[in-house]
Amino acid sequence: MQTRTLGRTGRTVSAIGLGTWQLGADWGDVDEADALAVLDAAHESGVTFFDTADVYGDGRSETLIGRWLREHPGSGVTVATKMGRRMPQEHENYSLDHFRAWTDRSRANLGVDTLDLVQLHCPPTSVYADDRVFDALDTLVDEGAIADYGVSVEKVEEALTAIARPRVASVQIILNAFRLKPLDDVLPAARANGVGIIARVPLASGLLSGRYTLETEFAANDHRSFNRHGESFDVGETFSGVDYATGVRAASEFTEFARQAAPDATAAQVALAWVAAQDGVSSVIPGARNPEQARANAAAGSLELPASFQSQVRELYDRDIRPLVHDRW
Repeated sequence: MQTRTLGRTGRTVSAIGLGTWQLGADWGDVDEADALAVLDAAHESGVTFFDTADVYGDGRSETLIGRWLREHPGSGVTVATKMGRRMPQEHENYSLDHFRAWTDRSRANLGVDTLDLVQLHCPPTSVYADDRVFDALDTLVDEGAIADYGVSVEKVEEALTAIARPRVASVQIILNAFRLKPLDDVLPAARANGVGIIARVPLASGLLSGRYTLETEFAANDHRSFNRHGESFDVGETFSGVDYATGVRAASEFTEFARQAAPDATAAQVALAWVAAQDGVSSVIPGARNPEQARANAAAGSLELPASFQSQVRELYDRDIRPLVHDRW
């Protein structure tokens, strides 16, 4: 497993982390034993970075990670959580009092005195320019409630505003073969400023695994069923905002040249390895619903791809995906 420095936190983390949205049972049912087995398998495979949020399963994901941490003292795992979606996402709700309440709840869920990394959870764009918001986050650092803070963003412009702030440690952003815009400006700015990049939705909600067809059906409580058009949250979070039929066709082509690039790897592993190989990425956070997926994802952390693969990804994106998403996020 390759390791990287997570921006201004100074922490060393695995190039492939673990996203734990699924463990909150927001992608279909995942029982407690299975969730803990996923955490075990990921850690045993070299993963040292877990990403969660206070709203994943209304705290279920955090609580399960907290139990796992108690059972694995000295694991060396860095846990990043997120806050800001427990109330309507309105600018005035991003206040020190609310931050204290939210971080206190996350600290209790995780069973820690100090949170490793807290990220604002895709707040309104205006929040990124508000000095008072970041002064409040500085206060939480000074009080010892959090060690570092970052942001999770929807748009490139939000990322660039955050990167310019002196104490923002990391930026979490969608980055995958169907979302290349961050490569143009965000990653160079992050490298120049020592800010870590956490790449989420690296498989475009599973499309880039090459396992889905036009006939695939998802569980009713899976966001891939109920948020295809942004009914519940930003449409860019589900299938990276790509029309499903277009995504299935493009993923089929991606799978073909992924097999050529790495015959012994799966398309999902190639997709993860490609994201991890982008200069400036600290960690990639695919989710996993079972131990086998967690181990397979982690294996991508040691996969090397030929240089020609980058141009194949770019050509596919420019032809089929760019017109759908590039100007939106």
